[in-house]
Amino acid sequence: MTINVESPPGAAEWIARARQMRQQQFSNLARLGALVRSISTLTHMLQCERGASNIWLCSGGQLYAAECRASRALADESLAAFHFSLAQPSPLSGSAVCERVASALSHLEQLGALRDAVISQSIKARLAMEQYSRTLRHLLSIIPQLNDSIDDPQIASRFVALYSLMQGKELVGQERALGAIGFTQGHFSDEMRQTLVDRIDAQQACFDVFLSRVNPDVQATFTGHCLADAQTEQLRRVACTRQPAADQGATALNWFALQTTRLEHLRALEEIVIADLMTAVEERLHADNEPFMVADDNDDLFAGWPEKPLLSLVRQQAREIELLSRQLASLRDTLEERKLIDKAKSILMTHQQMSEDQAWYALRKMAMDKNQRMVDIARALLTVKTLWQVTPKE
Repeated sequence: MTINVESPPGAAEWIARARQMRQQQFSNLARLGALVRSISTLTHMLQCERGASNIWLCSGGQLYAAECRASRALADESLAAFHFSLAQPSPLSGSAVCERVASALSHLEQLGALRDAVISQSIKARLAMEQYSRTLRHLLSIIPQLNDSIDDPQIASRFVALYSLMQGKELVGQERALGAIGFTQGHFSDEMRQTLVDRIDAQQACFDVFLSRVNPDVQATFTGHCLADAQTEQLRRVACTRQPAADQGATALNWFALQTTRLEHLRALEEIVIADLMTAVEERLHADNEPFMVADDNDDLFAGWPEKPLLSLVRQQAREIELLSRQLASLRDTLEERKLIDKAKSILMTHQQMSEDQAWYALRKMAMDKNQRMVDIARALLTVKTLWQVTPKE
């Protein structure tokens, strides 16, 4: 009895499989171009809306009313385009990217409530900025997940460059928003200054990664148009070292205009990088019929890959972004705690005729005696103040 055993797949069959899988991968990437562009555009418009809303809120509704309306309208158009791109037959695969999309949509659904609060001026500028930034962070988080299965080292490197540029641009947007708050209010707290420094340092780190993965022409474009100019650097020093002059918002508008020009240049460069990425994908898609060369023992199969693994780099950047978000949340908590302490000091100053320093040291001593934080003492004092019958000193 003869048993026919099929021969196992040989080199030719495996080559055919590799080519088929690569074709499918590039085909999917080519179809993702519209989604990447819609995310880029929506991100930019929300950044514009965030900045304009900050000036509107900090000026008490005296500045940038028209700009706020215009930026909301443009963001709505971009949001509709984003929804349209998601509604098309999608090459998205894997639960992780779907979760990222769901998270972004969840935060975008809260945009209407945030806008109502901005229009009615029932929200502080810092809190509004945080909510806009949180939405943008979830929107941008979709990008690195799109390239999680890319085998081609050059395409993978281009995706890392794009993601790094978009993250750096978002940090520039946050810097613009923070500066708009401080210059409009005429005051930068220590927390705001530290946050500005963090944003400046973090954007530079992102841009360094970007520049390491693009060609000399793109590097020259970035250096020539996308760096902070001399006026911006001067205003940075003012924000980080001393309090700005009270000038009815003139410096704030100048700061906003300078940073907006920079963001527009970054936006134009972002479009170039996306176009180059999609062109490279199309070229690879149509060039895959070239003869397949089997590597010999002297070939370095990994020579084209980035020095750091792609996924590790993306995760590292994600951790850095998450750290910045936690720092921002911590700063917000610190600001709220200081408000509570200031209210408690006011009670002591009113009822005990203490100076501000005396009230501070009194709260500090109570905290030390009870081994508690000052904010906890202040909170307790405010809780019982209606029952605390203290007769002011004669």
